[in-house]
Amino acid sequence: MSDTPPDALSADDSPLPEALRLTAPAALIDIGANLTHESFTSDLPAVLARAEAANVRALVVTGADPEGAERACELSQRHPNLWATAGVHPHHAADWDTALERRMRDLHAQPRVVAVGECGLDFNRNFSSPVDQERAFEAQLALAAESGLPLFLHERDAGRRMREMLHEWRHRLSDAVIHCFTGERDTLYGYLDLDLHIGQTGWLSDERRGHHLREFIAEVPAERLMVETDCPYLLPRNLPAKIKGRRHEPALLPWIVRELARWRGEDEETLARVTTRTASRFFRLQETFEP
Repeated sequence: MSDTPPDALSADDSPLPEALRLTAPAALIDIGANLTHESFTSDLPAVLARAEAANVRALVVTGADPEGAERACELSQRHPNLWATAGVHPHHAADWDTALERRMRDLHAQPRVVAVGECGLDFNRNFSSPVDQERAFEAQLALAAESGLPLFLHERDAGRRMREMLHEWRHRLSDAVIHCFTGERDTLYGYLDLDLHIGQTGWLSDERRGHHLREFIAEVPAERLMVETDCPYLLPRNLPAKIKGRRHEPALLPWIVRELARWRGEDEETLARVTTRTASRFFRLQETFEP
């Protein structure tokens, strides 16, 4: 990875200080970017330009509720380097009904929608009850089996139940990724035993709650690993400079790759190439995305 030349982004009035204007040594795919978040409303073109300058060549925009999924789909139709997911996050699971299921099914038929989700289980906050979460998740597992699309999964403090449900459906599913994996080693191996993929974010660099990942992140097979920002959330805490407003964005994905390579004991360029190849295959971007 090399720093972007000092004048490369001088015209865009970037909120990123020069120390954070990084360029990945190989093309990257951000598999989880919440670009429908209101913080990107006023400057999305500049955000995408900074991502391109950082060699983040493709982004999968997360759709975690019906309105967000529809906006993600619309964005992907307007920008050739964007794709979308469509699902209902466990926080919104209580809203699941037959009408919502129809909306999701229609979205999954759109050519720029490349995964079912964000969906799954979150027993940490329980904004929707566990019963409602399991009901909505089961329905979305069925939609993934029906469409053949891979799953973009959320799990927090629900690893055992998530594995149980996935085990029942695994033979009917194509692929699945646990996005922003933050669990323990035994949970990781449970997912790997189900032939799932693992998404990694800036959580790895959080000394308060992500340090445990450093102990075993090297044990994830390279061909099962993908990278993401989950922006505007999960801004890495160990960046070499501060960002006004502290909004995370896709242009910082090279820093996450740098940290991940460090704790895996790998070369950054090799890690970038392998994770991009994996993401391109997982989301079936090969025909339209050339790294």
